[in-house]
Amino acid sequence: MNSRSILIITPVRNEADFLPRVIESMISQTVRPREWVIVDDGSTDGTANVIQRFAAKHPWIHYVYKSDRGHRSVGPGVVEAFNYGFMRKNIQDYDYIAKMDGDITFPDVYLETILDYFEKDPVLGSASGKIVLEAEEGKFVEERTADEMVVGAFNFYRRQAFQDIGGFAPIVMWDGIAYHRARMSGWRTRSINDKRLLLVHKRLMGSSEKSIYHGRLRWGRGQYTMGTHPLYILAVSAYRLFERPYIIGGILILSGYISAAFKGLKRYGDKDFRRSLHAWQMERLGLGKRLESLPTLPGSSEDQKRISPDAGTAASGKEADSSPAAPSSPSGAVA
Repeated sequence: MNSRSILIITPVRNEADFLPRVIESMISQTVRPREWVIVDDGSTDGTANVIQRFAAKHPWIHYVYKSDRGHRSVGPGVVEAFNYGFMRKNIQDYDYIAKMDGDITFPDVYLETILDYFEKDPVLGSASGKIVLEAEEGKFVEERTADEMVVGAFNFYRRQAFQDIGGFAPIVMWDGIAYHRARMSGWRTRSINDKRLLLVHKRLMGSSEKSIYHGRLRWGRGQYTMGTHPLYILAVSAYRLFERPYIIGGILILSGYISAAFKGLKRYGDKDFRRSLHAWQMERLGLGKRLESLPTLPGSSEDQKRISPDAGTAASGKEADSSPAAPSSPSGAVA
């Protein structure tokens, strides 16, 4: 088996406007996946035609149709569609498993570069690049993520790490739960600030269902059900006041969390997960120390940097006129 054998699964619903550019990004890769399964989650636009047109020319692209549930379901629906494609494959045939969105583009060396990071760090279990929003032509806004937080738009896992976490949990914060589970299992997780790994989001994160305002409420509810500590959600909400939608976004995140608490929504995980999550969150607030420890990050004299809640190493959150191929200096770039 090829030691770089990659399986990518992309759940999509009504993404006909975005998919052509996404597929072109994948076709242009210097290292292509062994298989790319695009799961059509009941689309009612031209999504199926777009996928089938490209699949006819590229045998490693596979179209899978999943019956329409009647609505978009962010979180549980995404994982359900991912699993619908994943169950048709034998995980042992691949070295890497990835879940990728249908509304992003990326440099043609993305897969080649991220594989290099994995091969140079045997403890790296999951990784992504940083992500920016294409706000308008020539202007990009960074969607800020912590350096240990793997971007949900392109979750890339070493097979053993993916098996260790038991796959993705079918709830809103599936991507956060996944990388915390990976940490608990002894794997390093990263979103890497390297211009060769820059992801470009074609719409604001959380806005695919109804509106960005609904998305921020959902984010807060998701943080509650994941088990986030109250002090941490206060810090995150305050931090998110200064990004789109300004002020109201942070307020809605906190409102969603409080609403979920009052409703007594069921929370994810056992006591060990909650204990690990809270320790990690308190460390990021400067109020404690995480429970897990990992070897020093290759190429660095220190382990991963500790930064403010949800912040990236070079995340200003401000608009820039520069091209997405030239973001802030790549602190984790490999020579």
